Amino acid sequence: MPDGASPERGRVGVVSLGCPKNLVDTEIMLGELERRGYRIVADAGEADTVIVNTCGFIEEAKRESIDAILELAAGKEEAGRRLLVAGCMVNRYGAELAAEIPEIDGFVGLDELREVADRVAAARRRGAPAGAPDGGGLIRIGDTGAAPPPAPSHLVFDHTAARRLTTRGYAYLKVAEGCDNPCTFCAIPKWRGRFRSRTVESLVAEARALEESGPPASRPVELCLIAQDTTRYGGDLGIGRHGMVRLVEALLAGTSFPWIRFLYAYPTTLDPELLRLMGSEERFVSYLDMPLQHSDPEMLKAMRRGGNARRYLRQLETARTLAPDVFLRTTFIVGFPGETEERFEHLLEFVRESRFDHLGAFAYSPEPGTPAAGLPGRVPKATARRRYERLLAEQEPIARERRRRLVGLRMRALVEGVHEETEHLLVARHHGQAPEIDGRILINDGAASPGTLAEVEITDAYADDLVGRVVGPAGVPGVTPAPDLAAVGAAAG
Repeated sequence: MPDGASPERGRVGVVSLGCPKNLVDTEIMLGELERRGYRIVADAGEADTVIVNTCGFIEEAKRESIDAILELAAGKEEAGRRLLVAGCMVNRYGAELAAEIPEIDGFVGLDELREVADRVAAARRRGAPAGAPDGGGLIRIGDTGAAPPPAPSHLVFDHTAARRLTTRGYAYLKVAEGCDNPCTFCAIPKWRGRFRSRTVESLVAEARALEESGPPASRPVELCLIAQDTTRYGGDLGIGRHGMVRLVEALLAGTSFPWIRFLYAYPTTLDPELLRLMGSEERFVSYLDMPLQHSDPEMLKAMRRGGNARRYLRQLETARTLAPDVFLRTTFIVGFPGETEERFEHLLEFVRESRFDHLGAFAYSPEPGTPAAGLPGRVPKATARRRYERLLAEQEPIARERRRRLVGLRMRALVEGVHEETEHLLVARHHGQAPEIDGRILINDGAASPGTLAEVEITDAYADDLVGRVVGPAGVPGVTPAPDLAAVGAAAG
């Protein structure tokens, strides 16, 4: 039991769904609960209170959240357990959740993370719904009249917030909250609010705290910077167009993380100086995740996405020139209203030409309240699904070829631990593989401690994963995998 935990306070488990930004919110709630004396348990079956931190991005994510809530709601009374719901769906659908799922005992809105312990205590005392958030308070169950619409969040949680890490070997640092982009398919600004950056000083302070968290053997060696639009960082603080560069420079100077990466670049806010820094600083890993969503000009116009296919290709070329060992990732939407076969073929040709190392995709689902939900030219679900599968099939040989170029190279890799399905394999990532999304290195020879950097020789490659063997410790911390990887990358790019 952690220091200060009290058996009388109770045992709390949290189910965290959605993106890494949501995971940071979960870690803040866990930190606050632990600070207030609650015992955190990994198994929801051992908890007397369970919190589901929900995601509301697309239909599939919302369905996953509802399923998790309903599964925990079933039998909660027999188990004497309380159920709270937190996160994006609370700010967007709090009143509906309260009305439709009376088994929910309380809600935690996006601005109320530091109040989570009070919500848990209230639910345990009353054993009745604590209410759903409205524009700033609670909708009491049983109130008469229609509930006011949920308001977007407006707070930014900084380095003063308690936080309990749930990851090993790496940690996320949320540099900003909210979003100002006008994408017609996305409702995130409706509940996450306007874009608002944290100060450089606050971020460096939190990064230092993360670097020193826990015993030395379990401290993170990789720092992942995240936001809804990370490359917009600092524009609202008056830092100027090089805000992200200034932040990374401050983190390089103020911490000793061997790896620092950022996720979710936006094509119109990507600063070439950031790529130049990436190519010159070995601790700032050469990795660019830039969701482009589509390439056809009419689709980009309908989505209200800046840029065009020609500009995107130039940006990718610039990245490969300034950081020759860079790995590139993107995400696309298929089946968006108005996407004809010809426009989908434009996307396929763009994928063939751009040759991404990693590519994700999802079929469009209309989000209530977004401009795209009312657009004509709706694509049937079966057609969208077929295009999704075809896009991934188009990428598969490209991904396999991009991975095969690594066979025979020795790369620094972050060892994550034993494979979840067999004790005979270790799992690791090289600098071009971000946590959870880009495949892994399956190590079938040699040993290394979880949460450490090791030198790994790549011995085989598949479309998703690599195979390798540990050949020694990583030596001086850094991210330059091998002297010839840059040349291989330039030739393959």
